[in-house]
Amino acid sequence: MFAKRTRWEMETNRLTQALYARRAAGVPVIDLTESNPTRCGFTYDSAGILPALANEAALTYHPDPRGLAVARESVAKYYGVRGIQISLDDIFLTVSTSEAYTYILRLLCDPGDAILIPCPGYPLFDYLAGIQDVEVARYPLFYDHGWQIDFHSLEAAITERTRAVVVVHPNNPTGHFCRAAEMWQLQEICAARGLALIADEVFFDFTFLSQTEVRSSAAESAWKTFADESPALTMTLSGLSKSCGLPQMKVAWLCVGGPEELRGEAGRRLEVIADTYLSLGALAQLALPALLAGRGAFQEQVMARVRNNLAEMDRQLAGAKSCSRLKVEGGWNVVLRVPATRPDEDLALALVEKKAVYVHPGHFYDFPGDGYLVLSLIVPEEDFRTGVGRLLELVEGRI
Repeated sequence: MFAKRTRWEMETNRLTQALYARRAAGVPVIDLTESNPTRCGFTYDSAGILPALANEAALTYHPDPRGLAVARESVAKYYGVRGIQISLDDIFLTVSTSEAYTYILRLLCDPGDAILIPCPGYPLFDYLAGIQDVEVARYPLFYDHGWQIDFHSLEAAITERTRAVVVVHPNNPTGHFCRAAEMWQLQEICAARGLALIADEVFFDFTFLSQTEVRSSAAESAWKTFADESPALTMTLSGLSKSCGLPQMKVAWLCVGGPEELRGEAGRRLEVIADTYLSLGALAQLALPALLAGRGAFQEQVMARVRNNLAEMDRQLAGAKSCSRLKVEGGWNVVLRVPATRPDEDLALALVEKKAVYVHPGHFYDFPGDGYLVLSLIVPEEDFRTGVGRLLELVEGRI
């Protein structure tokens, strides 16, 4: 009765079962994976947000497949402050970046075609592609004094069925920003091979580098977006979920870039796809200018939190014999390197059962082997401090 594409593994994994069991027993578990900003104790500007959601203009229906002009203008302004001019015709509003991926995959891929995704990376891509009958292939990131793209393996993974390369900037969970040379090489490969470049920039506003570091040659791309000019057809994605910490508002966007002919044809086809759904509500679109304008206060809170949590982790790791953290440049996560003496899932399971601490094992994100744990940096500071301490008690054998 059901489609083959929905034959997912429905069994709850051991780690989740253990987490539920501890909570059911009334044991408070410190969740070091929490990534929902609305549950992390940040202060939201209710005086600015709530009035924006009471606009009488929403009582009249003005369907536009690209999104209301006033909303797209605010997205154009978001990039304009970075010196990048984007035509309103090249901006499409969606309810989420997941929906934006759906539009893009329907635009580019026939059943059985493929996209390349980074590894390690966020596991959602497999589901988004599978639902569209699109295959995924992986290109590796490798760590050598920081994360880098393995371009030799990326090019080797391209086949006649490949339609696009996905880059996450900064990557989730590694926090790796593409350098200028990497950006250029990705664009050139895609242009030469007739591939689209899909740039997911939901964490783009969150860089741990200072402005001085960003200006240096080693970090010159930390604040450079893929929405800038490109020789390849490029789709740049972002939204309110991370930039404003408002995932419940359900507003995202994709910007079409690249050569004029390709950009125009992609826009015309995307318009038909978007017109078929018309999914984004008027109220959210009308509120978008005010919500984006107020993002600064939220982002300042996040950056203070992640910097403090990173500093606390470094303080606790100073005396560690077998654990270290990997370099991170942006985003909300950090990767902890631990001894690969047992599967990561077994270690995460032991942390839940013995220390009441929940973390993600590296295999959730397709790390190449054991010895990696992923922690969220937006967890409230006291919880983060206590959770990291308990983690190191177990891994390091501390008393």
